[in-house]
Amino acid sequence: MDYIREFDIRLEKEMYYAGEQLSGVVILDTIENFKLRAIRVVLRGKAHTEWKVIISGDRRTVKDDQYFIDDRSVIWGKEKVEGAVPILPRGMHQFPFRFQLPETSLPCSFESKCGTIRYYLKVTVDIPYASPPQGVKYFTIIGPHIDCMDDSYLKPIRGECKRKTCCLCCERRVVSLRTQLDRSAYCCGESLRVKADIDNQSEEEARLRLKLVQHVEYFIDRGVLGVQKEVSHTILEYRSAPVSPHTRTKWDSQQSLVVSTMPPTLAGICRLIQIYYVLKVNLEFEKTGEDLLMHFPITVGTVPFRIPNSKQKPKIQYEVASDHVEGGMYIGPEFQLGQVYDGTTEFGDSIVLYRPVYINVIPSTAATTNSSAAQPAPTSSSKLKSLKNAILKPSSTSTTSQAEANSSKPSDGSEKESSSKSSAKSKSSKVQKMHALALPSLQSIAKKRSSLPDNTKTHPFNFTKSPILKPEPSCSTSPHQDEKSKEQASTKPKSKGESDVQSPPDSNTIISCETVIIVEPKPTNSNRKNEGDLDGNNKEASDEDDKKPTEKASE
Repeated sequence: MDYIREFDIRLEKEMYYAGEQLSGVVILDTIENFKLRAIRVVLRGKAHTEWKVIISGDRRTVKDDQYFIDDRSVIWGKEKVEGAVPILPRGMHQFPFRFQLPETSLPCSFESKCGTIRYYLKVTVDIPYASPPQGVKYFTIIGPHIDCMDDSYLKPIRGECKRKTCCLCCERRVVSLRTQLDRSAYCCGESLRVKADIDNQSEEEARLRLKLVQHVEYFIDRGVLGVQKEVSHTILEYRSAPVSPHTRTKWDSQQSLVVSTMPPTLAGICRLIQIYYVLKVNLEFEKTGEDLLMHFPITVGTVPFRIPNSKQKPKIQYEVASDHVEGGMYIGPEFQLGQVYDGTTEFGDSIVLYRPVYINVIPSTAATTNSSAAQPAPTSSSKLKSLKNAILKPSSTSTTSQAEANSSKPSDGSEKESSSKSSAKSKSSKVQKMHALALPSLQSIAKKRSSLPDNTKTHPFNFTKSPILKPEPSCSTSPHQDEKSKEQASTKPKSKGESDVQSPPDSNTIISCETVIIVEPKPTNSNRKNEGDLDGNNKEASDEDDKKPTEKASE
């Protein structure tokens, strides 16, 4: 239709369970006003089987259908219009609809070459005197409801098979295989838990072999007996290492046998399609080709196994079936949107409009919980840093509080007093920082002292001097010259304000030393006068000493 710009069917979600409410919207965007009788929506679920057979030399197609849902609704207009036909104005229109799915067990959506199970919505726009446009929307049903926590599935399954072998003088030896399954129902994504006990008392090697097989049966009610077709596929296969003769071994699957994504078990719900799974466990001998064989029925469910009294719930996702199983290897031609070859581009993969999905359990990993619980232990360097920060933080707060207090006081207008205060503050902060930096070294010294014997322990602030070695006189100097040089150094005049400076001690004389800060008091005016008097007396005494040797020399 030229006056319909857009015609679409949209659902709230793509997967539904039995008993849920299906809701959506029909979108109709028109350019012109036109007459419209009604908009009808049909909900349908149908199973269909079809293939070709040869009957009396003729090749014929046989098929059959089974309906699970067939519901109808009119979302605009009336079923039977009497009188004038209503007109739909141009523009964008949305027509909501709603259906209630039956609570009875519904078979899952399924696609294969011989049979399909499809659920879809069909919308018809009834326009008088014209071919009505139609739209179809397919969706997936997850079913039937099979809970892996049912008591019938939680019971373990055990099997045992024995065989006696004869060798030479009819000496009989027994070969046995014992197998146990923890439970009989699994969801896709879970791993099969199989345990086997192999006792090989024969003269040849044996191998344990496991195979999970999918069986799909198709039926068509035609004639008296009908037509039947069966298809089987291997889902997974495992072969163990060879078991040597006269040995006994045990084997556990653990997490190695993971169930692929595939349709669940379908038995007794649909009369046209049946799906079931079998686990084959056999012990095969390489030389003779004989084997011990056991079959275990496996149920593929739709509700995963839960650990009792556990808060952790299994995580579920929906995926398309694997390519090697029935239900995942076939795509209907009506769902493939092909490409037109124009001579310039190569053919690419066709666009698939719809494929059914199935439940899949995501395996849980315990590595995240262990990694979150494990934390690295704090090192010695981190401890020292924390000590420094703990000491420096109160000092910084004290300095800030002092600065705030000083800023709140009124200023006297003298620049000298403010500069002296700032210098005193900077000195006090430097002293606090130096004390903080000295703490780690004090701790290291205390550790060293604790490791030393009692005779060698010294206080960190006890400066003990070792014997000072006097330098030997050189050839060019004499003792008389040394005395004269000392006397000349003592008789040199001193400038005002110059104090006697002592030479620093040699590095060899200090055994242990730490950063020590000594604050000297400021000299007062009276002290300065006394120092001047002392300097004058020293000068007179030195002059008298210089005069005495000259008088003796003249005599």
